[in-house]
Amino acid sequence: MNTATTPLQWRGEQYPEATAAGIYRSLADLDQPCFVVRTPEGIAAVSGGRVSVSGAPAAAPGLPLLAAVPALPPDRLGSPAFRAAHGVRYAYLAGAMAGGIASADLVIALARAGFLASYGAGGQLPESIEEALRRFAAEIPGLPYAVNLIHSPSEERLEHEAVNLFLRYGVACVEASAYMDLTPHVVRYRLSGLTRDAAGRPVAGHRVIAKVSRTETAERFMRPAPATLVSSLLDQGLITAEQADLAKYLPMADDITVEADSGGHTDRRPLPALLPTVLRLRDMVQNEHRYPGAVRVGAAGGLGTPLAVSAAFAMGAAYVVTGSVNQSCVESGTSKKAKAMLAEAGIADCEMAPAADMFEMGVELQVLKKGTLFPMRAKRLYELYRAYPGLDALPADEREQLETRIFRKPLAEVWQDCAAYFERRDPEQLVRAAENPKRQMALVFRSYLGLGSRWAVTGQTDRTGDYQIWCGPAMGSFNDWVTASYLKAPGNRRVADVAHHLMAGAAFHTRVAQLATAGVRIPAAAADYRPAPLEQAAVGSAEAAL
Repeated sequence: MNTATTPLQWRGEQYPEATAAGIYRSLADLDQPCFVVRTPEGIAAVSGGRVSVSGAPAAAPGLPLLAAVPALPPDRLGSPAFRAAHGVRYAYLAGAMAGGIASADLVIALARAGFLASYGAGGQLPESIEEALRRFAAEIPGLPYAVNLIHSPSEERLEHEAVNLFLRYGVACVEASAYMDLTPHVVRYRLSGLTRDAAGRPVAGHRVIAKVSRTETAERFMRPAPATLVSSLLDQGLITAEQADLAKYLPMADDITVEADSGGHTDRRPLPALLPTVLRLRDMVQNEHRYPGAVRVGAAGGLGTPLAVSAAFAMGAAYVVTGSVNQSCVESGTSKKAKAMLAEAGIADCEMAPAADMFEMGVELQVLKKGTLFPMRAKRLYELYRAYPGLDALPADEREQLETRIFRKPLAEVWQDCAAYFERRDPEQLVRAAENPKRQMALVFRSYLGLGSRWAVTGQTDRTGDYQIWCGPAMGSFNDWVTASYLKAPGNRRVADVAHHLMAGAAFHTRVAQLATAGVRIPAAAADYRPAPLEQAAVGSAEAAL
């Protein structure tokens, strides 16, 4: 290629490399620009250096420049507004996994590394949540974190008590999940943090990240709090008159996480279809309300590799959210046995099963199928719930199957255990069950679902076949990606390390894509970010089609 067609030349201290290993190193040096040049040995890549016009005075001859991409540290990915609002370095959130699986240790580790993480308060008793909040105050004072506020239609008391705790401990950010409609509790949390700045403008002291998978739910969080709920909270003295007035100027959420095919609660919608739809909806609502800052839209579900994270940012996500991959990490609150099962999962090893918190409504969530009978047994319980009016109406053979294979004790004893549990957790449930045999059946069947999660968390060895492990296909794609690396073993997986690799890899793949638009084809051996040093460098040549 002559200077007539390549008017720019590269000069630098290190010589460009044409091997796959050398090209990979240049692309992976994210703090430096990467240049693709023509050398006597062929087309090569190099990081750093400088570019000048051909023929300009220089101490040494240059090499013809074919393409270039700028430096792209992973902390530049995503929305600067997200990073600034939450006080983090990266546009990355480790989403909540209920029952404390997204543990205090996980939240603390990520906060110290510059990432935002949400504590898995869903399904936890108030005393367990309070213990975690005390740890955050003591161990990461001043660092950002979030706490999950999960909608519990069958146990409203837990949602109410969780908000009370958040207000008492000054929790500045919640991740609201499983909402189908706004409740007084999430609205109270949002509005009770409203103040005015010196110029009289509204300031939201309580940030809300709403995780949704439906546009109608997303729109509810994009708009101001409903006037009826605002009036009710004001009448009860739970917010001030000034806060009620400010409510109409701000959306219910600062951030909307579009949840695609994820573990746990999910509608399994594909991210490339759902994310653009919610982004367009956001723009429509913003055009109508003219908020000082538009609601940010992030992406979740299926993000288990750097390439997937890069694609989410390319589609316009302000931030990314991971879940399943964190559950297999050292700091997660589940058992070593469950982590080992997760580390062996493939992308097809997930299945939908009834959700304990919305059992009566027929809502399902996504769980691990490989190595457990839980999905099949949980579905059978829901079939029986639909077919019979109460436990006493169950056919003798069905009852025997339940008592010998699933519960491993008489149903009468199971009910006694349920009664003792709800006496402490939510006595109102027992009042409702006493008047409704169908309700009693639901509580008994739900107990198996809840215990399935507990057995997985504690690693109860005689119940491995009944583990309920929330998991999405991202887990399988992550396992495939790390197969030849040190991250293959669950004992080597640490949440901050995984987060760094996903974000660094996303920046790497973004640069590969940028070069592709310039006509540069990177050899396959150099075009895939790897979480460990190369064990054996494959040899290849960069090709250019300009």
